Amino acid sequence: MNLSDRIRADLETRILSGEWKPGHPIPAEHALMAEYGCARMTVNKAIAAMAAEGLVTRRRRAGTVVAAPATERAVMEIADLAEESARLGLAYRHTILARAVEPSAAGPVLSITTLHERGGEPLALEERRISLSAVPEAADESFAEVPPGTWLLQHVAWSEAEHVIGARAADTTLARHLGIPRGAPCLTLDRRTWQAGEPITEVRLTYPADRHHFTSRFAQTRETLPGER
Repeated sequence: MNLSDRIRADLETRILSGEWKPGHPIPAEHALMAEYGCARMTVNKAIAAMAAEGLVTRRRRAGTVVAAPATERAVMEIADLAEESARLGLAYRHTILARAVEPSAAGPVLSITTLHERGGEPLALEERRISLSAVPEAADESFAEVPPGTWLLQHVAWSEAEHVIGARAADTTLARHLGIPRGAPCLTLDRRTWQAGEPITEVRLTYPADRHHFTSRFAQTRETLPGER
């Protein structure tokens, strides 16, 4: 076994044993280089192989973390509206409508309201609260270039998420922002995320019902396929 395979085996043992849970950060490359006395390329090769297997997720600026199991990722997928728009070939922009730091029982939170537009028409109204105890740097971020959801995905690793899909009729304010009649049906997605049990953010995204739908595709693992036990 070469050194890259040994590093990979050591890290995989800690993940597969449950010692490192989904969302747990993998030691930085420089730390692994010092521990094993090797070059960065050797460490990078080991982590790249683990990422290819879906055991870890590499996130720009947030580092490498243990990935959620594939069946969990399917139902816990967190969409990046800007990235999704680019994939569809549609122009995207966002506008910060309001922001304020507010007290809460768990500490101060940044309350921020964002309007997302795609293809020249409103896509969603985002009403988000970010825990400044968990993400203090959010207080100084303008979110002018990158919307809050995208910024969080780039900077903060999460280990648990909860999604609740619902519906509501547009009130006067919502109708004005989304360019729809008052009382028009809307879809809502309420999401909360945690890192190692600590709340990170909670958000409500409201979409005009005729401009959006939710979908998820996932498969059973081979261990649970009928007739294979």
